[in-house]
Amino acid sequence: MTARMTNPATVLPQATKAIPHLFGAMDQGGLSASLREILALRVSQINGCAACVHAHAKNLMAEEESDDRITTVAVWRESPFFTEPERAALNLAEYATRLADSRGHAVPDPVWDEAADNFDEKELSAIILLIATTNFFNRINVTIQEPAGTTW
Repeated sequence: MTARMTNPATVLPQATKAIPHLFGAMDQGGLSASLREILALRVSQINGCAACVHAHAKNLMAEEESDDRITTVAVWRESPFFTEPERAALNLAEYATRLADSRGHAVPDPVWDEAADNFDEKELSAIILLIATTNFFNRINVTIQEPAGTTW
């Protein structure tokens, strides 16, 4: 399978200049690499982004995450392998990704409150930026049909 076109971030190089700054800001939030990758994997699964699912699963393997955790991210609610803070972050990631599915508040107060009980403002900021940035990449990759295993 080949992509429909060259990745827009490559075609329009100015687009790539902001990306390192976003990731640098996320690094300031103090989240573990594993949590960042777990959240990015879940968002990418929801959005059906093969390239990102593949990349984040590989990154989790490189972080030496267990197969149990990697293979059950999609069913984290039914999995015993995630901590309460991770569950709160995954729940927030799902609601913030599925905005069009919401009625009323896209992120309900109980979901927000649970996340805020488990993370401080810097950590929450990093989580929100991570969710938004992952959604950004997913939407590009799904639109152009970027295949799994692509390296830029």
